[in-house]
Amino acid sequence: MMSKAIDLNSNLQLEVCDLEVHYEAIKALHGLSFTIAKGEIVTLIGANGAGKSSILRAISGLTPFTGGIFFEGQNLKSVPAHSIVGLGIAHVPEGRGVFGNLTVKENLQLATWQRKDKAEINADYDRIFTIFPKLKIRHKQFAGTLSGGEQQMLVVGRALMSRGRLLLLDEPSMGLAPKLVQEIFHIIKDINSTGTTILLVEQNANMALRIASRAYVLEAGRIVLAGTGLELLGNPRIKSAYLGS
Repeated sequence: MMSKAIDLNSNLQLEVCDLEVHYEAIKALHGLSFTIAKGEIVTLIGANGAGKSSILRAISGLTPFTGGIFFEGQNLKSVPAHSIVGLGIAHVPEGRGVFGNLTVKENLQLATWQRKDKAEINADYDRIFTIFPKLKIRHKQFAGTLSGGEQQMLVVGRALMSRGRLLLLDEPSMGLAPKLVQEIFHIIKDINSTGTTILLVEQNANMALRIASRAYVLEAGRIVLAGTGLELLGNPRIKSAYLGS
């Protein structure tokens, strides 16, 4: 079900203006511009190499860029990655990246290094274990011994422990069994329902568009289509290229 309509003008959280990213001589992004309002799920779809992950990396300070990225009015151009986390942007990169020799609880604890609010941190542990009951059962277990789906839950939970108001998710369903894919998307909707804004990169275009407030389609580093999730689900071009019909 699509999220309710949001007034972009009065509720703007992220603004990307003329964004360009280069990897040496290769230009990955060509002057992209888009916005995200508070409380939205916005999804980016496109083939491998279209530039989706480069957008997330630029927003979170991991990749140099030209153009403008503004989070709640603040220019992120010269802000280092660790400070961007402190501003309220949490990035869950592709590939999970758990610390396998640390326990589940220790992995979650790593995300709290900038925080001083002990009581709130303990409340957030309870919140994460409510969202992901499997992690509560395995909180003393080494993260490297978790299943793929459990590791994905852990990295999302770790991002939430940073108290991010904008969550960047890069391919959260990659490599998961179909039943777990359904579970991950259900969790994404639940997280969004608590007020967290989500920018989602996802190869499973069908599932991503079904939960998205709005979506952008990328081809070769350019935005070629935009609309609500349901509008793009019904677009013949999207059906042919990304939905297998």
